[in-house]
Amino acid sequence: MTADEFSLWLRQTPDRRRPLVMGVLNITPDSFSDGGRFADPSQAVAAALAMVADGADLIDVGGESTRPGSLPIDAVEQIRRVAPVITTIRRQSTVTLSIDTTKGAVASAALDAGANVVNDISAGRDDSAMLPLIAQRRAPVILMHMQGTPATMQLNPSYSDVVSEVSAFLRERSKAAASCGIDPADVLLDPGIGFGKTLEHNLALLRHANQLAQIGQPLVIGTSRKAFIAKITGEGPAGDRLLGTAATVAWSITNGAAVVRVHDVGPIVRVVRMIQAIRATDPK
Repeated sequence: MTADEFSLWLRQTPDRRRPLVMGVLNITPDSFSDGGRFADPSQAVAAALAMVADGADLIDVGGESTRPGSLPIDAVEQIRRVAPVITTIRRQSTVTLSIDTTKGAVASAALDAGANVVNDISAGRDDSAMLPLIAQRRAPVILMHMQGTPATMQLNPSYSDVVSEVSAFLRERSKAAASCGIDPADVLLDPGIGFGKTLEHNLALLRHANQLAQIGQPLVIGTSRKAFIAKITGEGPAGDRLLGTAATVAWSITNGAAVVRVHDVGPIVRVVRMIQAIRATDPK
């Protein structure tokens, strides 16, 4: 999917949008699932192109791990990691690229290098320059809910009503984006599965994904390989959690998710196609 096609997709009515698969490309030494695998730029580019060949609609490029307990990486180092990879991918593919960062300087450099979308897990709270920058660049943005920071978020997550609190937060950040001049049609929302949530919180958010989708912005769900899956399925290390991930993807799309963010693009694309076919069937 090209950036122009993605822009048109954003402006379709929810019932006309097909669900999209976003592939994860971590250019980090310490991400929870694939840290270090793509530290070499040529490996990262090859991985991105492989995901495109497998059917990814978007590739989400990140230069900073946000696993539980991780510490921030400065903008200079993030740019060093991601900019050359984005530039090279862009030379070889028209696929929509998003930059996963909370720092405006990194977002700006990535957009200059050829990225199209900003994915901010802080929903524009970490850097006051972020939302105005996105508005000025007219880029789509993914705003995510997170309680605490990656370093602290899993220490003691607590909510009175996780679904209503996350929903209220996402509505507020949508309004904040609009107040900075971002076109509401360019805003996607992510409830932040695993970001400051217990197992029960994650399940509640998935159970009520349709309620989150009713906010009116495309809903992004990222469950891929996360620890809560292993707690339920008994699947082992992160790379072995495909079946649990596939189940959450199928549920999420059936209940209103517009984008699923995953590591295992090929198998998940097939899951998404199957769900689409079932949903589209209209027996006479």
